[in-house]
Amino acid sequence: GKSEDKEWVPVTKLGRLVKDMKIKTLEEIYLYSLPIKESEIIDFFLGSGLKDEVLKIMPVQKQTRAGQRTRFKAFVAIGDYNGHVGLGVKCSKEVATAIRGAIILAKLSIVPVRRGYWGNKIGKP
Repeated sequence: GKSEDKEWVPVTKLGRLVKDMKIKTLEEIYLYSLPIKESEIIDFFLGSGLKDEVLKIMPVQKQTRAGQRTRFKAFVAIGDYNGHVGLGVKCSKEVATAIRGAIILAKLSIVPVRRGYWGNKIGKP
């Protein structure tokens, strides 16, 4: 996104806590299972390590009286390669806007991945 040049002004209580360094890690947010409503919170914690990948862009059509109305649906997966992953889906008239929106939604839906295998608590986050 274009978050580097403009200053982030938090609008949620959680955002303010993050900005004031009251919350140190993403794990603290997950611990109290708070909803993350601002994508900047994720940028704040995982900023440099985040990689996003556009999985698929598909045209979807709505039938109207005048004909079809085509919009593009973008699927974006995002994650740092260290136990956090998110998926975003966004529909928009242009491909670029769909992708940009999907990236933001993917950031909001980031969840921690527990490492290890069945019946074993190895690698707790």
